Amino acid sequence: MAAALLQHALAAQPEPLRSLQVISAGVAARGGEPVSENSVLALKKVGIDISQHYSQPLTQQMLDEALAVICMTESHRAMIQVQAEPVPRNVFLFREFMPDGVEKEIGDPYGGPLRVYEAARDEMVESIPSLVAHLRTLLPPASPASEPPPATPAAS
Repeated sequence: MAAALLQHALAAQPEPLRSLQVISAGVAARGGEPVSENSVLALKKVGIDISQHYSQPLTQQMLDEALAVICMTESHRAMIQVQAEPVPRNVFLFREFMPDGVEKEIGDPYGGPLRVYEAARDEMVESIPSLVAHLRTLLPPASPASEPPPATPAAS
């Protein structure tokens, strides 16, 4: 859900943000698993279709090529920092740039009822403006002949 929501938001931004590729990959994911039905339903309610999405594990190559790695929880970030070699420098929580006093982690809704998926979706949507603003600071200014920016995995 996070990758689809972020990609949707970036599509409305000026270059070079618009060209960022967001990749969904999990720190403990098995490849080829279909997205959960409740994830599909939660995003369908906001006009985003992820019904054809399949899981993939996060790889070192993804980390090496990423502008930023976006995690849902501190445990996801810790797993990346322990397992990656080299450790990526831009590993953030999806809600890390929200104001102080706001919960920074987004709980994994997997296996929960639809309302739990909708709550996770809403936490992601709420944090997208601050995340996009931070991603903007990581990019050089756009130039007409520049190459597309690197991918941004959304780890889960």
